[in-house]
Amino acid sequence: MTDSWVNSAEILGSDLPLELSGTGNRRALLMAALREAVRSGRLAPGTRLPPYRSLAADLGLARNTVADAYAELVAEGWLAARQGSGTRVAERAVPVTPAHRPRTPERPARPVHDLVQGQPDPSVFPRTAWLASARRALAAAPDDAFGPGDPHGRAELRRALAGYLARVRGVRAAPERIVLCSGAAHGLRLLAEVVGGPWAAEEYGLPFHREILASHGVGTRPLGVDADGARVDGLTRHDRAVLLTPAHQFPTGGPLHPARRAAVVDWARSTGGLVVEDDYDGEFRYDRQPVGAVQGLDPEHVVLVGSVSKSLSPALRIGWMVLPQRLVAPVVAAKGEREQFSSATEQLTLADFVESGAYDRQVRRMRQRHRRRRDQLVAALHARAPHVRVTGIAAGLHAVLELPPGTERSAVRAAAWQGLAVEGLGDYRHPGAERPSRSTGTAAASLRSTRTAAASPVPHRDGLVVGYATPAESAYPEALDALCRSLPPVSPPAPAPPQPPAAP
Repeated sequence: MTDSWVNSAEILGSDLPLELSGTGNRRALLMAALREAVRSGRLAPGTRLPPYRSLAADLGLARNTVADAYAELVAEGWLAARQGSGTRVAERAVPVTPAHRPRTPERPARPVHDLVQGQPDPSVFPRTAWLASARRALAAAPDDAFGPGDPHGRAELRRALAGYLARVRGVRAAPERIVLCSGAAHGLRLLAEVVGGPWAAEEYGLPFHREILASHGVGTRPLGVDADGARVDGLTRHDRAVLLTPAHQFPTGGPLHPARRAAVVDWARSTGGLVVEDDYDGEFRYDRQPVGAVQGLDPEHVVLVGSVSKSLSPALRIGWMVLPQRLVAPVVAAKGEREQFSSATEQLTLADFVESGAYDRQVRRMRQRHRRRRDQLVAALHARAPHVRVTGIAAGLHAVLELPPGTERSAVRAAAWQGLAVEGLGDYRHPGAERPSRSTGTAAASLRSTRTAAASPVPHRDGLVVGYATPAESAYPEALDALCRSLPPVSPPAPAPPQPPAAP
């Protein structure tokens, strides 16, 4: 029996009505309305639908009609039903396109899997140990900890960091040389204000770091990057500072060669320039002991910038700068008369966390976890995409996958179709890197002993930046599976060049 009718129901009390109209079988009309609600995004993946009894009552349908419609949509993959969890919109990676519409590719509304670099899995934050440190820190806190605050930062944390950085990173600094900040980005803002420009920066790096400098009137120009890190022989006397990631170049993954470490310090000494060392993941080296910080070579010409965003959480807005003596007062003045960026109680908690040994234990735990994740990534690629190579050293929270030329953007789009969030290497390339810089002046001439000339252009590289530390443990295998499905196939072999005719 068929008839023409219109009815509607409100899904879970929201303002999203489910409209049923037209002539035909009521179960078919209900299924069509539910498909359209999912397809249009009104019902997002994971949305819980009302029990079929409730929906039947709202729509004036028989219970069996709604139950049969749910069951058929589950079989088709539109819905998912689990015991005790009800019926939900399925977590589909690729939207189903109806036959009567043109097939226009659309990116899924939200990613199912996340391999974007930049943060550890938040579920592994050491809550119990952190809470214990917070209790001890608050119990022992002096009264002045609850006052306006010193812009240098709490002395307790500066003392703890001075000892830790000297032991683990080879940093040479007294607590008086350390100024606390709310993270590496905040440190760059302060240095830009105090030092001025122009700066040199690695050809590949975080775009928002360059944007921070630009917002303070500090322009940057790119230094080429190769397997030995930044090509520092491109530095000139006109550069006021250079921003480097020497322990593990971000994002390409190579360490700064020892000759170049020495050369950049020589440049700073001879020109009065400043080396800004972003030590963003210096503690996470898996194939050997981490290389010491460049700051240890010359504390008066190198600023070491660090934070807990990779080792603990980016939600803890605590970072530090280990400064040359001449910059301490100007940086503190730039911060202002009172500490207004980092909570004093969190600084005291972190000081206890470091001094109690809990920070060392957390770093060791995360080092083992990240190494295992990286090994899983390498093994998955070896088994399913052996033509794709993981570049850089075994370190950090991310890796770069080298792709065949011209395939990066298509791989990112394919990943989006798989419900996978991942970034291309080109997203991190300096916009000025199209034109390779040439060395000029006496400072550049003194650096020509390093291994690669700065005037030699490095071809654009195609790759994916894979943040293997981000997913939860249970989600990582599925994320790797989606990644492997997104990778381009083996490139066809290049045609053999024509052979000259044989001599008579």
